[in-house]
Amino acid sequence: MEIDDLAPVFHLGEMLFKADEAPNMYRTWDAYEVVGLFHSDTEFCLVAEHEDRLVGFLLGTTIIKSHSAWKYGYLIWLGVHPDVQQHGVAEKLFQKFKDLVIDQGIRMLIVDTAAENLAALHFFRKQGFGHPQQHIYLTLNLQSEIQRLKRRATDPQGPKPERKNESRPGAPPQGPGEGEAP
Repeated sequence: MEIDDLAPVFHLGEMLFKADEAPNMYRTWDAYEVVGLFHSDTEFCLVAEHEDRLVGFLLGTTIIKSHSAWKYGYLIWLGVHPDVQQHGVAEKLFQKFKDLVIDQGIRMLIVDTAAENLAALHFFRKQGFGHPQQHIYLTLNLQSEIQRLKRRATDPQGPKPERKNESRPGAPPQGPGEGEAP
């Protein structure tokens, strides 16, 4: 991968990692992901070209754990243009990545994908990956909380007045049984 490949890789990823088809990948795919990996792990950022057109990419890294003799290769992103899928592009990118990490003394490769991405699971099993482990991915949409905070900040009546006892420092708050209904 060369610096001139950054934009084409990013745009191919945008085309491949759509919110409705790959929501987890869509959420984390951005230009900083491509630039960051290219900057930190250039040797593990690969592209495939056909007739002077970028048709695929692989972005990987290495993981070194403290107090461990093992180094891990992590295949983070693999994308192939739909026009050339099923033509061996992904296999060639993967094989090149595997050769590079072996040369670096890496003893194990890691990859993750969505459980429902059957094409990816088939591809990775075909490449020799095994022992899949289920991973649960949870999301929390904060939009309603953000809207609530905005409404509170822009409320024309301003913040609600505090109760008399609460406005004095150190005064105990009033509660049920102290002249107020629960």
